[in-house]
Amino acid sequence: MATVNPPMEAAQSDAPSRTGVWTWLTTTDHKKIGLLYGGSAIVFFVVGGIEALLIRVQLATPNGEFLSADAYNQMFTMHATTMVFLVVMPAAAAFTNYFLPLLIGARDVAFPRLNAFSYWVFLFGGLFLTSSFFLGGAPDGGWFGYAPLSSQLNEVVRMDYWALGLQIVGLASLLASVNFITTMFTMRAPGMTLMRMPVFAWMALVVNFLLLFSLPIITVGLIQVFLDRNLGTLFFDAANGGDPILWQHLFWLFGHPEVYILILPAMGIVSEVLPTFSRKPLFGRSFVIFSGIAIGFMGFGVWAHHMFTAGLGPVAEAAFALTTMFIAVPTGVKIFNWLGTVWGGSVRLATPMLFSLGFIAMFVIGGLSGVTHSVAPADWQQHDTYYVVAHFHYVLFGGAVLGLMAGMYYWWPKITGKLLDERLGKIHFWLILAGFNLTFAPMHILGLNGMPRRTYRYPEGLGFEFWNFLATLGSFLIAVSMLVLFWNMFRTWRRGEVAGPDPWDGRTLEWTISSPPPEHNFDRIPVVEHEDDFWYRKYSTADDGTSVAIDPPPDMEVEPEANIHLPSPSFYPVLTGSGMFVTLMGLVYVPWGLVAVGVGALITMWGLFGWSMEPITREDH
Repeated sequence: MATVNPPMEAAQSDAPSRTGVWTWLTTTDHKKIGLLYGGSAIVFFVVGGIEALLIRVQLATPNGEFLSADAYNQMFTMHATTMVFLVVMPAAAAFTNYFLPLLIGARDVAFPRLNAFSYWVFLFGGLFLTSSFFLGGAPDGGWFGYAPLSSQLNEVVRMDYWALGLQIVGLASLLASVNFITTMFTMRAPGMTLMRMPVFAWMALVVNFLLLFSLPIITVGLIQVFLDRNLGTLFFDAANGGDPILWQHLFWLFGHPEVYILILPAMGIVSEVLPTFSRKPLFGRSFVIFSGIAIGFMGFGVWAHHMFTAGLGPVAEAAFALTTMFIAVPTGVKIFNWLGTVWGGSVRLATPMLFSLGFIAMFVIGGLSGVTHSVAPADWQQHDTYYVVAHFHYVLFGGAVLGLMAGMYYWWPKITGKLLDERLGKIHFWLILAGFNLTFAPMHILGLNGMPRRTYRYPEGLGFEFWNFLATLGSFLIAVSMLVLFWNMFRTWRRGEVAGPDPWDGRTLEWTISSPPPEHNFDRIPVVEHEDDFWYRKYSTADDGTSVAIDPPPDMEVEPEANIHLPSPSFYPVLTGSGMFVTLMGLVYVPWGLVAVGVGALITMWGLFGWSMEPITREDH
């Protein structure tokens, strides 16, 4: 094993080290912002999980009375909204924030203060959405917000929370996408060409382009929903010349690229984990990269397969059926490349590897059930049944969540300097895999037997009782598995086995530095000469193609650069985000909320003005 670069006192930033709450409120360090995203995603995951358990308790038996119809509508709307926008997206943002600069050999992102602002906007947006539970009721028109359920004028402000909350959460993602794209194009280490970038960085690049082009579409739709509800416009009012189908087009033009926004980061993580634990390069690496790009392009051409029952006509349905079938091709390419990576490798079944293999298996099942939706006549039968719920969760839980779990176990030692307990990790994996399949596999049967989705109760005698009970049992098994994970995290944060800089014998640049990384990341910006550059510093290739450790290992200590510049902390991003939160609260309760709108606007302008006038590096840093 090569000796890696230890943190050196001489290489510290000109900014003094700080601790305490104020540090986290004012930080512009990409690693701390990544931890803030990750911690927030975990908290919202607990909230979304509780919402899911309440739904499953209601459906465990026929004619359930645990939740009223109104409460059920709130739960299933907020469960999906929370898991998609407040859990999976920020969890992916957490990994991207923390590891993207490390993977490409940079010291931070291109716009550190904008990065902090993105996080605070996201957090205040999530708090805004969740606060609706305590202010008259949560959104109840479905996470998809179909008009007229979302846009009809009434005295209840629940869907105003939804329309405005998604706007601000989307703004956070839009700002982050500009930041990450700029970082990857301008801040790569010397010698790191685009094709030498790690696959996770490539998938992050595709994701952020998807965000950049899809979020403005949903922004337009959400503004129209808010205007219909509050100013009497008629964008989606069919009785007065509007078109509710317009909302479906706007939503799914965003919503289907959104599926790939959620799954591609997990694909990138798996593409890093499999080579490490197979001790082989990623098989067909360029094919994996270009298939991710193809998914991004094709993701904008399949949105109407969500609308086969909306009456689009046979020509449109045939066209979108074909594009839906074609988009399975680049996904299949990835799967075969992952299997080719494992095949013949020196496989270690550590916990990150188990989650990666579980991801492949569950995502294949979700993908195959998804292909059945591309057949328009079959989709007419499946569309409003639990078969769709099963498909969606096999893709986004069995795919995205298991992939993100693989990343958490893989990079936890780099973040904390401690290894998660392997025994507890494997218990967590098998429990969550069993609970997941016990929850969602029966939903295929329920759907094919005709159980409609979005229903809060069902009568006896239709054959739904047994499968719903199994699904509820499985959901509680998932909850138990998460308790095992949280215990493992708590137990090892302080007392876990010390990881060292390179516990997995990794291949990429983040493993060349100490665990946790120093504030400045690298004592000296590395020069990259290969794909998987760190691997080739440690190993040479024998004539038979096997890797042979270099003996003695190269000395990787370098003389640190003097006076490494790091961005100064700033209070203005959190101040500006709080002003936007106050403004949104006022907008929900117009006209008497206009005072709050004014106060929030003043706070926001104060933050933006102070931000614009703040020097890049203050004298005390």
